[in-house]
Amino acid sequence: MNNNINETTENKEQLALDDERRVKVLSPSMLVLKRFLRNKLAIVGFIIIVVMFLFSFVGPFFSPYGEYEVFKGYEMTVKNYASASTEETLRFTAADGASLSSSAKAAAISAIKAGETEFTSGNNKYFLEAVSDSLYIVDQMSPVATFSVVGSEFTAQNGFEMSDEFKDTVKAAVLGGEASVDVDGVTYSIASAGAKSYTVSVRSTAGVLGSYVYNSYTKDEVFSYQFRIAAETAMTENKSKFTFDGINYEIVDDDGNTVIAVIEGSDKIPYVSLSKIIVQPDSSDIFLDAGFKLKVEEAISEKNNEFAYNGTEYKIEGVNGSYKIKSEASTELIKVYEAPSTAHWLGTDANGMDILTRLMYGGRISLLIGFIVVLIEIVIGVILGGIAGYFGGWVDNLIMRLVDIFNCIPTMPLFIIVGSIMDAYGLDPQLRIYFLMLIMGVLSWPGIARLVRGQILSLREQEFMIATEATGISVRRRIFRHLIPNVIPQLIVMATMGLGSIILTESTLSFFGLGVKYPFASWGNIINAVTNVHVMTNYLFVWVPAGLLILLTVLGFNFVGDGLRDAFDPKMKR
Repeated sequence: MNNNINETTENKEQLALDDERRVKVLSPSMLVLKRFLRNKLAIVGFIIIVVMFLFSFVGPFFSPYGEYEVFKGYEMTVKNYASASTEETLRFTAADGASLSSSAKAAAISAIKAGETEFTSGNNKYFLEAVSDSLYIVDQMSPVATFSVVGSEFTAQNGFEMSDEFKDTVKAAVLGGEASVDVDGVTYSIASAGAKSYTVSVRSTAGVLGSYVYNSYTKDEVFSYQFRIAAETAMTENKSKFTFDGINYEIVDDDGNTVIAVIEGSDKIPYVSLSKIIVQPDSSDIFLDAGFKLKVEEAISEKNNEFAYNGTEYKIEGVNGSYKIKSEASTELIKVYEAPSTAHWLGTDANGMDILTRLMYGGRISLLIGFIVVLIEIVIGVILGGIAGYFGGWVDNLIMRLVDIFNCIPTMPLFIIVGSIMDAYGLDPQLRIYFLMLIMGVLSWPGIARLVRGQILSLREQEFMIATEATGISVRRRIFRHLIPNVIPQLIVMATMGLGSIILTESTLSFFGLGVKYPFASWGNIINAVTNVHVMTNYLFVWVPAGLLILLTVLGFNFVGDGLRDAFDPKMKR
């Protein structure tokens, strides 16, 4: 009976998991795993990393929104619709092919105020003819030819065709000292141009200056200066009807406003209204008909702050003859900085995109950049460090001097220069990410190369390496099949701890606008949206989540790195 009890007790002791003898039979990998699992911070870090990977790589499949989807909505906004001016001034309507410079217009207005019928501007002479108190015809002397006494040579201007009769008459007038000449019922003026040269000009209409604004009821209607002359001549003569270009018109009084209507049988169709107030739209795609302009004039004259037209309410703001007409309309707007809601759990950013979705896709890029950069630096560092440590001598010196050169390169200024160059050349945002990963990887390998070199220097003199040399194994296999695997634990620790710093570097570059560019998202360029104090203080939901994700991810990798370092340490207590 006692023997059975002793055997059972002995078996229980042998099967206990915490028994020293049981621990000794565990494989090295199981020992590392057990030490790692004992580290609570390492477990927390591992859980954080798993969550971040699920959030970044699995989360987008469950998001109802796309990475570049912009959200818009309709809101009632008050915006400028038109402007009005009550300043009374004469407005010029040009004849076909004619124009009037601003200086000539100013001279014409001065001449009208002075009661003069002629004025000059520059080298040009103009004539004024009053149609009414509010309309003046402006004529100008237009050169049609020049005549040189030497050789009796004529030169036509502005496409004028000179007949033989014209040439003979002008030549005789010049030799006879006459200042004008009539040819075919047209009077031509002759003026000296110096050096026995003369300019022959004819009087033509440049246009009209009038105080009335002609407002059309239909779009793209243009009123010629001849129509204005016909209309205002009829008004001056107190006629209610006139004919122009074969069409009959009637001048009617519409509640104190002068309206010209087209007569079609017994119908009178409003055609144009006359006003002394200028009303112009704030946008080229808006057409303001005469009815709207009459409403504006009526509201201004009655000093009303608002009026209605075609079912829309308008407000008038302004003083001293200048007014702004505003309307309230439903406008499609991008949902910028929209607060968190059931539709957008973390709100929207400055581009109207869902922040939670952008964080998911941004995590993909940030994590991928971290892992690819680590992979690049490990490949370069292992190859160069392994060669330097195994061969030693001048090879080791050459590679270590190369390491020293790379360690002396100021990485941040270099990143800024390269980022500025890529901006200057307008590099594609996706191609920019590849360049960013390559540059960061190429600049980060010296630390791993030193680690690998130091480990191989201590390993290459051990017995197993002497055995590989004795058996005739090639140098490449000695380095990469027998030496490098013994450095892998240190590489894992270094890579894990380096991932956090790479993510921080990428975030910093993107924050400064030198890394990942729009439309691609990364945690760094999401924070880059905080460009002023107003956004930072009033829209915490825009940048705080991205900052927390960077913080947690870096902490997670650091915790895992610390845990692996302690787990691989053979001197650590079991």
